Amino acid sequence: MMTRMIDHETSQVRRAVRGDLAEVAALAAEHAAYEQAAPPAAGLAGLLAAELFDRPQPRLSCLVAELPGGALAGYASFTTEFSTWQGRPYLHLDCLYLRDEHRGLGLGRHLVDAVVAEAKALGLDEVQWNTPAWNEGAIRFYDRLGAVRREKMRYTLSTPDPVKVG
Repeated sequence: MMTRMIDHETSQVRRAVRGDLAEVAALAAEHAAYEQAAPPAAGLAGLLAAELFDRPQPRLSCLVAELPGGALAGYASFTTEFSTWQGRPYLHLDCLYLRDEHRGLGLGRHLVDAVVAEAKALGLDEVQWNTPAWNEGAIRFYDRLGAVRREKMRYTLSTPDPVKVG
């Protein structure tokens, strides 16, 4: 059986730039639909621009997987978080998504490797993330990476009239 691999000479993982954000927002909408979640916020590209580029200390980072010709195959977004139990910061991989036709080609590994390199550059020795329990393809991928599974339930709680954090 022949395995298709991404040609890393012509494909690349790089930091997102402003010009990518409309496509990143479209990828995020596909990601939300894939995970059977509510669609992203209206005006997502602008909201991402504010967090990625308009703050003196951005809270969010985003990498994109770019194909030959410039189209984006996927993205990874992440933030630095702090573990009270461990008493140290870690990198939280918020989103990792590749369009279906680009899965199984080695590009997901390339994206994760780039996220790990970002963590190391920040002096962080751990990356954490979540995936739905039903997402067997992602679970197999993460297991192949050597990631350790920790069982937890994820909760969200809406706050009426939230205070804007500046």
